Amino acid sequence: MSTPSPIETIHVDLGDRSYTVHVGAGVISMLGAEAKALPKRGSKCAIITDSNVAPLYSSSAETALRDAGFSPITITVPAGEASKSMEVVTDVSRQMIRAGLDRSAFIIALGGGVVGDLAGFVASIYFRGIPFIQVPTTIVSQVDSSVGGKTGVNAPEGKNLIGAFHQPATVLADTETLTTLPQREYAEGYGEVIKHAAIRDGAMLDHLPSPTEIDPIALTPLIARNVAIKARVVEEDERETAGVRALLNFGHTIGHGIEAAGGYGRFLHGEAISLGLHAALALSIDHAGLSASDAQALASQLDHFGLPATLPPDISTASILDALKTDKKFAAGAIRFVLLRTLGDAYVSDAITLDHIETAIEALRA
Repeated sequence: MSTPSPIETIHVDLGDRSYTVHVGAGVISMLGAEAKALPKRGSKCAIITDSNVAPLYSSSAETALRDAGFSPITITVPAGEASKSMEVVTDVSRQMIRAGLDRSAFIIALGGGVVGDLAGFVASIYFRGIPFIQVPTTIVSQVDSSVGGKTGVNAPEGKNLIGAFHQPATVLADTETLTTLPQREYAEGYGEVIKHAAIRDGAMLDHLPSPTEIDPIALTPLIARNVAIKARVVEEDERETAGVRALLNFGHTIGHGIEAAGGYGRFLHGEAISLGLHAALALSIDHAGLSASDAQALASQLDHFGLPATLPPDISTASILDALKTDKKFAAGAIRFVLLRTLGDAYVSDAITLDHIETAIEALRA
């Protein structure tokens, strides 16, 4: 990896749980220094990564940590959503125990959203909680999942139903890692970028890059812009009790239902969210007064990155509805659905019914 240049930093202000997100090309080389800054830490740590990322970046992470005086072990899980499971949590934890990591240890989450969620959850429960550093390597994880402290795994009944809030000690979003992503994995991350534009920053739609040309230096301000959106929302509502953080779920209620109904792995996260965004836009036109032109501006950007707009016929509406009924965005049986009034102006509505959702899902088949 190259020497970091230029770096943007975003502070997430959460009192004694505050931390900084560093965004830039080559910031993985800062890992040793950031680890040294951890309070009450010993010399042992675990790098948790997956089978796609390990061959590319685990040696860089190990070197940065060893050069700073640490003794890392690397634990590699199979790439893909199936690794977000309690079985994998148990296996990773046991490997750490056998390697002699105790309560003074810490974890490096090196990978995309699956690795970050998994490693963060292990950190939240290992010896009742140890620090972890996020080193996200995908668009989705850099702009969204690595920031905010939501960790967890899936259950057969639904996505992210088992988890904990556990904020990272720091986040190193190295934009150089995006250059090694397969095209499909790179493009799907823009589902979350477009969601951020929808709920807080409509002007960002005019600054999205080519879906095929990946320039790590040019991407740095865009990633930082998205991190800042996520950071401000998390600061307002860290544990999603005030209704503000729920805005980040725009497109996710139906999107998560599609992701679960399709079987984890059929859709990448951003692909399922794209379908959820299309459905949420239709509901926003009908129930929140969103203009057709605003909806088309968002839909055009999803299409620009090759993200899906049509639901495959073999995924039944009933299976999607069954999956989303267990979603965390249902409160005491009530639906809390995020709608859009205009670009940048989202709100949580209780006016959307299951019948409305069913109609929106069916419209995805057109």
